[in-house]
Amino acid sequence: MSATRAEICVVACAEAWRGDGEILAAAMGTCSILGARLARLTFEPGLLTTDGGPLLTAEPVPFGAPAGPVEGWMPFRDHLWLVQNGRRHVMMGASQIDRHGNTNISAVGEWARPTSQLLGVRGAPGNTICNPTSYWIPRQSTRVFVPKVDVVSGVGYDRAAELGAHASRFHGLRRVVTDLGVFDFGTPDGSMRLVSVHPGVEVEQVVAATGFELVIDGDVPETRRPSDEELRLIREVLDPKALRDREVRA
Repeated sequence: MSATRAEICVVACAEAWRGDGEILAAAMGTCSILGARLARLTFEPGLLTTDGGPLLTAEPVPFGAPAGPVEGWMPFRDHLWLVQNGRRHVMMGASQIDRHGNTNISAVGEWARPTSQLLGVRGAPGNTICNPTSYWIPRQSTRVFVPKVDVVSGVGYDRAAELGAHASRFHGLRRVVTDLGVFDFGTPDGSMRLVSVHPGVEVEQVVAATGFELVIDGDVPETRRPSDEELRLIREVLDPKALRDREVRA
C-alpha cells in the first residue's frame, strides 16, 4: 500500500522511541502521539503510553478516544518524578530550533518587545536537561530552522556543555522529525545532521528550508516507508478519522 506524507511522518516519529523499553512516551502533536502509540503496538511493547492525561492505558487508544482499560493513574507529582529521574522520552514541538538543538516556544523577536508572544518556556528546560528529548515539527522552513533562537526554551548541545557535566548528565537530543526529513545530532560538536529525506523530497529542498548549515554525510537515504501492517494500524486502529492528514498535507 502507498503511504501519505503524514503516514511517513508517523512512522518516523515512532522510530524515535525504538530501543527505549519501559519508559513513558510523552508526545505533543498528532503525528508524534500516533508515533508513540504505533511504536508500542509494534516494536516497543514495553513503552508506557497515556490517554493524553493522567491515565496509563492498557493498550494504545485511537486518537481522541476514551482511555478504555487502564494500567495506572499518574498524578502530576508522579509525572514530575519521571521527568526528574530520566524515565521519560518526550517529543516536543518548537517554534524555532538552531543547529545545536536549542529551541524556542516562548517569544519571537526582541525579548523586551517581542513581535509574537508564544507559550512561555513551560517545561522545556527541565525536559531537555533531565530527559531524552526529540522534536516533531510539522512544517519545516527557515522561520523555524534558524541560525539563533530568540529565546532559549529547550537546551541544545552547546548550552548543555557550558552548564557542565552535572547539569548535562541526562541531556540527550535524539531525533528531529519534520514534514521533509529526519535529523539527529550525531556529530562531534552536537550539530544537526540530516539522517534521511522523506519519499519525494530532495536534499536540496531540505537545505533550502534550513536557516543554518546542516551536516550532510554523503548520500542521504530515504526515510523508511510504513509496512502494510503499520498502515493498517494507523488507518484502522489509531487514526480512523485521518486527523494526521490535517497536520501534514499530502
